[in-house]
Amino acid sequence: MRGHQIKFDEDTLTTYLKTLVVVEEGETLCAYSRFALLGPDPQELAAKLCIPGRGFKLNANGQPLKILRKNMTTLSQTWSVLSFSNLIPTSHTSDVTLDRAKLIYGIIMKMDMNVGYLISH
Repeated sequence: MRGHQIKFDEDTLTTYLKTLVVVEEGETLCAYSRFALLGPDPQELAAKLCIPGRGFKLNANGQPLKILRKNMTTLSQTWSVLSFSNLIPTSHTSDVTLDRAKLIYGIIMKMDMNVGYLISH
């Protein structure tokens, strides 16, 4: 901005937001990163994020594709709005992809996460 360099990297955002990155002893990643990399059970995600009896829409191969926002609990919908506008911005807000469902699940389950990394990437 007008001759001043403004950084939006992971470390700068983490410092600016005053968020600590908590990594358990003997681990290299925070709890949310480990959870997301392990590929959690979509049924577990749906049970926490969706109205009972609702879940993921599947693709042609039977793999989880998305959750329609109308099928989500009020709490999940509220966190999805935050994720759409602040964490991982997008203009497509009528449904939640599997990756975004993992993020919302991690927030609801109060997993330690690196917010600076999420926003910067």
